[in-house]
Amino acid sequence: MNILVLNAGSSTLKFQLIRTDPDLVRTDTDEHLADGVIERIGGEAVITTRVAGSGPRRKTAAQLRDMKAAVDWVVQWLISSEVTVVNAVRDIDAVGHRVVHGGERFRASVLVTAEVLEEIEDMIELAPLHNPANVRAIEAVRALLGDVPQAAVFDTAFHHSLPDKAFLYALPYALYRRYRIRRYGFHGTSHRYVAYRYRMLTGRDKDGTNVISLHLGNGASACAIRAGHSIDTSMGFTPLEGLVMGTRSGDLDPAILDFVAQKEGMTDTAILTLLNKQSGLLGISGITHDMRELLAEAEENDDRRAWLAIEIFAYRARKYVGAYMAALGGADAIVFTGGIGENSHFIRNLILSDMGWAGVRLDDNANRGVQAGTAARISAEDSPVEAWVIPTNEELLIARDTMRLVSGLPAPG
Repeated sequence: MNILVLNAGSSTLKFQLIRTDPDLVRTDTDEHLADGVIERIGGEAVITTRVAGSGPRRKTAAQLRDMKAAVDWVVQWLISSEVTVVNAVRDIDAVGHRVVHGGERFRASVLVTAEVLEEIEDMIELAPLHNPANVRAIEAVRALLGDVPQAAVFDTAFHHSLPDKAFLYALPYALYRRYRIRRYGFHGTSHRYVAYRYRMLTGRDKDGTNVISLHLGNGASACAIRAGHSIDTSMGFTPLEGLVMGTRSGDLDPAILDFVAQKEGMTDTAILTLLNKQSGLLGISGITHDMRELLAEAEENDDRRAWLAIEIFAYRARKYVGAYMAALGGADAIVFTGGIGENSHFIRNLILSDMGWAGVRLDDNANRGVQAGTAARISAEDSPVEAWVIPTNEELLIARDTMRLVSGLPAPG
C-alpha cells in the first residue's frame, strides 16, 4: 500500500511516500519511496525533493499560492516521469496527516470523516498555529484526490495515558472542567516510535520496560514511558512548557510574565512572542537558536553566553531525566532522538556524565562513534541503565497507522 504522509505548517509542507503493508511492518522492511519539503507557500515556493536511491536532493522553485496548490504540486511530481514512483493518482492508496492537537477527544489515530474534520477545526483554539494548516491540507487532498482515504495521526494522542496526577495543573479545578486546561503533551508520535524501536532492537517485551525518551531539537521534550504508555511528559497545555528549546523558554515562574509586561510595557501577545520566538537558546546566547552554531561559537571563540545556553539546555534535560527516573521507579533505558539528540555527542555527554549514582555509565567511544541516521547503544556494557541513540521516524509511524486504519487492522499491542 502506497501511503502519502503530509506534515503541513503555516507556510510549509513536508511529505513522504512510503510503501507498507502488514508483512513489511512485521519484518521492518517498509519502503521509503520519495520525500521532500515545500517552503514559503504563498509566493515563490522553494521545493526540495528526493527519490529513494537517486542520489542527492534536488531544489526547484514554483509559484504556489496556497496549500491546495502545494499538495497538487506534490501529487503531480510523484506521478511525473522524473520520479516514476507511482504511475497515476490512483496508485496513492491513502494519505496520512500529522495533526498537532487532538484535545481530549482523539486518543488514537483515526480515519478522517466530515465529523472528525469538524472536531479538528473545533480544537483550533488549542493549537492556532498548527491545526489550521492541518485542516487545509486535509481539505486540499479531498479536493484533489476525491475519496482517497485519509487518516489523522495526532501528536497529543500518545499522552492520553497520563494519569490525572500528571496531567492536571494545580489551578482551580473549575478551569479544567470549563476549558480543559491540562497537560496535553506533544512529540507523541516521536516518543512512541523510539520506545517501540528500542524494544525491537533489544528484544524486550512491552510489559515491564521503562524508557525515558529525550526528543531534543529546536523543539524539545522528555517523556516517561512505562510498558509502552506515556505516564508523564515535559510539554504541557502548549509546546512552551518543559525543556529549554531553540527559541522557547521552557519552564519558568509565571509571575515573571506580569513583571516583564509592566516593566517593558508589553502586551499579552508580545509576551507570548517573547517566550516562543525570542527565548531559549537564542535568548540566552544572543547569537542563534541553532545548537550546531552555538557549539562552534563556544569552542572556537570561548563565548561565555554560548556556553551558558548550552549548559542550561543540558542541565534542564538532566533534571527531567532524574525526575522521570523517580516517576517510573527506575528506567531500563534513556533514549536520545531529534536533531540534537541524534547528532551531538557533546550534549549527550553533558546530560548523562557523572550519573553513575542513577545506574547510567556512558561509553565515551561509543557515544562519539554514533553514525548519523543509525541506532546505537552508547552506554557501557555493564551499565544497569542503557543509553541509546535512536533516530526518530514519525512519518513511518504515520504511514503504518494509516495502513492499519484503511485495512481495518487493530492497533499494535
